[in-house]
Amino acid sequence: MGVGQEGYRGLVVWQKAKELVLQIYAETNKFPQSEVFGLTSQLRRAVLSVPANIAEGKERQYDKEFVQFLYIARGSLAEVEVFLEIAKNLGYFTVGGFNRLEKHTSEVGKLLNGLINSLK
Repeated sequence: MGVGQEGYRGLVVWQKAKELVLQIYAETNKFPQSEVFGLTSQLRRAVLSVPANIAEGKERQYDKEFVQFLYIARGSLAEVEVFLEIAKNLGYFTVGGFNRLEKHTSEVGKLLNGLINSLK
């Protein structure tokens, strides 16, 4: 079963993905009200999917299933990257805010890739 016995909360990648969720929620609170049902909603749904899929996969019986969910999380993370880029182009982020989120997103991606490779 998965890596270690402490469950998904013990995974650094899950912890970092959860932090990213909180950061994106804080940043999207600053988006224009007109984006509540558009980019804000899409970005939040995509970023929420990352730690949720890590957790769901970790709780599966076999590593092969876990890897499948990690790939789904990685796909959601790619969506997050696209939405962040669009929001930046629309001027919804400060340069510093975007750079922090981009760096954190990249870190989660590297951790996901490392975990996937360790389980193959």
